[in-house]
Amino acid sequence: MLRDVMGKTFRLLGYTIQYGCIAHCAFEYLGGIVVCSGPSMEPTIQNSDIVFSENLSRHFYCIQKGDIVIAKSPNDPKSNICKRVIGLEGDKVCISSPSDFRKSHSYVPKGHVWLEGDNLRNSTDSRCYGPVPYGLIRGRICFKIWPLNDFGFLRASPNGHRFLDD
Repeated sequence: MLRDVMGKTFRLLGYTIQYGCIAHCAFEYLGGIVVCSGPSMEPTIQNSDIVFSENLSRHFYCIQKGDIVIAKSPNDPKSNICKRVIGLEGDKVCISSPSDFRKSHSYVPKGHVWLEGDNLRNSTDSRCYGPVPYGLIRGRICFKIWPLNDFGFLRASPNGHRFLDD
């Protein structure tokens, strides 16, 4: 009887470990559901919106200008940020605030991206902490899941003028 109980316990433990590994790989490499918080991406993503983030793009270096990404915060590695990619390595970006009279520009260094929130007046982004290393990107947001009336692919940036073609 003890042998039977021990056998069932080890079998259950083995299945638990197997399914745990499968779940880890799915969330790490395929994607997952993310609840966004904060006003920095308004009006595109509102506080408490639920989105689907896919992780394959970051592994295959397929992140493009205009994509909305989830990244580790350069200021606080325990938290994630949700921002739009404004510039890739080598791109010229505007590093000044929209209210600044004199506009200043810089180039995104190799291995980095320039991230900004859609709500420029209420966003802590690359204009504050500089270019973000590509390795901090966790995934690319594909579409909004909740609220249901906004279900679908995300709209284009309201700050399209921030994308420089130099």
